[in-house]
Amino acid sequence: MREMVFRNEEEFFIDEGCFITEMWNSEADGDVSVAKARVKVGVTTRWHRLKGTVERYVILSGRGTVEVGESISQEVGPGDVVIIPAMCRQRITNLGQEDLVFLAICTPRFLPEVYEDVE
Repeated sequence: MREMVFRNEEEFFIDEGCFITEMWNSEADGDVSVAKARVKVGVTTRWHRLKGTVERYVILSGRGTVEVGESISQEVGPGDVVIIPAMCRQRITNLGQEDLVFLAICTPRFLPEVYEDVE
Protein backbone atom coordinates (compact mmCIF):
# COMPACT_ATOMS: atom_id res chain seq x y z
CA MET A 1 0.00 0.00 0.00
CA ARG A 2 1.14 3.55 -0.63
CA GLU A 3 0.33 6.87 0.99
CA MET A 4 -2.89 8.52 -0.13
CA VAL A 5 -5.83 10.70 0.80
CA PHE A 6 -9.23 9.25 -0.01
CA ARG A 7 -12.64 10.87 0.15
CA ASN A 8 -16.06 9.37 -0.47
CA GLU A 9 -19.23 11.27 0.41
CA GLU A 10 -21.76 9.00 -1.33
CA GLU A 11 -24.41 7.88 1.16
CA PHE A 12 -26.81 4.97 0.64
CA PHE A 13 -29.59 3.31 2.66
CA ILE A 14 -29.25 -0.29 3.80
CA ASP A 15 -32.04 -2.67 4.84
CA GLU A 16 -30.60 -2.81 8.36
CA GLY A 17 -32.30 0.58 8.82
CA CYS A 18 -29.55 3.17 8.48
CA PHE A 19 -27.63 5.22 5.96
CA ILE A 20 -23.98 4.35 5.20
CA THR A 21 -21.09 6.28 3.68
CA GLU A 22 -18.16 3.96 2.93
CA MET A 23 -15.28 6.21 3.92
CA TRP A 24 -12.64 3.52 3.35
CA ASN A 25 -13.10 -0.08 2.19
CA SER A 26 -10.52 -1.33 -0.29
CA GLU A 27 -8.81 -4.55 -1.33
CA ALA A 28 -5.61 -2.52 -1.08
CA ASP A 29 -6.09 -2.43 2.71
CA GLY A 30 -7.79 -5.63 3.82
CA ASP A 31 -6.98 -4.97 7.47
CA VAL A 32 -9.63 -2.32 8.09
CA SER A 33 -12.69 -0.52 6.75
CA VAL A 34 -14.28 2.69 7.98
CA ALA A 35 -17.91 3.65 7.33
CA LYS A 36 -20.00 6.52 8.61
CA ALA A 37 -23.45 5.36 9.73
CA ARG A 38 -26.46 7.63 10.21
CA VAL A 39 -29.60 6.52 12.06
CA LYS A 40 -32.69 8.73 11.87
CA VAL A 41 -34.60 9.86 14.97
CA GLY A 42 -36.64 7.06 16.55
CA VAL A 43 -35.14 4.28 14.38
CA THR A 44 -33.76 1.00 15.72
CA THR A 45 -31.52 -0.96 13.37
CA ARG A 46 -32.12 -4.66 12.79
CA TRP A 47 -30.38 -7.26 14.94
CA HIS A 48 -27.32 -8.43 13.01
CA ARG A 49 -23.82 -9.82 13.47
CA LEU A 50 -20.60 -10.01 11.49
CA LYS A 51 -18.84 -13.31 10.83
CA GLY A 52 -15.08 -13.17 11.46
CA THR A 53 -15.07 -9.38 11.78
CA VAL A 54 -14.71 -7.20 14.87
CA GLU A 55 -16.58 -3.91 14.73
CA ARG A 56 -16.17 -0.71 16.71
CA TYR A 57 -18.69 2.12 16.85
CA VAL A 58 -17.26 5.57 17.53
CA ILE A 59 -20.19 7.86 18.31
CA LEU A 60 -19.77 11.26 16.65
CA SER A 61 -23.10 12.98 17.32
CA GLY A 62 -26.56 12.26 18.67
CA ARG A 63 -27.70 9.98 21.46
CA GLY A 64 -28.73 6.38 21.39
CA THR A 65 -28.95 3.02 23.05
CA VAL A 66 -26.71 0.21 21.91
CA GLU A 67 -27.40 -3.48 22.52
CA VAL A 68 -24.52 -5.93 22.06
CA GLY A 69 -24.68 -9.66 22.68
CA GLU A 70 -26.61 -10.61 25.79
CA SER A 71 -25.55 -7.44 27.64
CA ILE A 72 -28.13 -4.98 28.83
CA SER A 73 -28.69 -1.94 26.65
CA GLN A 74 -26.47 1.05 27.32
CA GLU A 75 -26.91 4.70 26.41
CA VAL A 76 -24.21 6.17 24.16
CA GLY A 77 -23.28 9.65 23.00
CA PRO A 78 -20.46 11.63 21.38
CA GLY A 79 -17.02 10.26 22.20
CA ASP A 80 -18.21 6.80 23.26
CA VAL A 81 -16.61 3.72 21.68
CA VAL A 82 -18.50 0.43 21.50
CA ILE A 83 -16.52 -2.80 20.93
CA ILE A 84 -18.45 -5.57 19.15
CA PRO A 85 -16.69 -8.95 18.89
CA ALA A 86 -17.14 -11.12 15.79
CA MET A 87 -20.42 -13.10 15.74
CA CYS A 88 -21.90 -10.93 18.51
CA ARG A 89 -25.44 -9.73 17.78
CA GLN A 90 -25.92 -5.97 17.81
CA ARG A 91 -28.32 -3.13 17.15
CA ILE A 92 -28.56 0.56 17.94
CA THR A 93 -31.50 2.91 18.58
CA ASN A 94 -31.57 6.66 18.06
CA LEU A 95 -33.07 8.20 21.21
CA GLY A 96 -32.30 11.81 20.42
CA GLN A 97 -33.88 14.70 18.53
CA GLU A 98 -31.21 14.64 15.79
CA ASP A 99 -29.61 11.95 13.62
CA LEU A 100 -27.30 9.54 15.45
CA VAL A 101 -23.99 9.48 13.57
CA PHE A 102 -21.08 7.12 14.25
CA LEU A 103 -18.09 5.53 12.59
CA ALA A 104 -18.20 1.76 12.10
CA ILE A 105 -14.61 0.51 12.00
CA CYS A 106 -14.22 -3.14 11.00
CA THR A 107 -11.21 -5.46 11.22
CA PRO A 108 -10.63 -7.14 8.92
CA ARG A 109 -12.42 -4.90 6.41
CA PHE A 110 -16.17 -5.29 5.99
CA LEU A 111 -17.38 -7.49 3.14
CA PRO A 112 -21.09 -8.02 2.39
CA GLU A 113 -20.76 -11.79 2.88
CA VAL A 114 -19.82 -11.39 6.57
CA TYR A 115 -23.14 -9.67 7.38
CA GLU A 116 -25.83 -11.85 8.93
CA ASP A 117 -29.33 -10.61 9.79
CA VAL A 118 -30.46 -12.30 13.03
CA GLU A 119 -33.95 -10.78 13.47
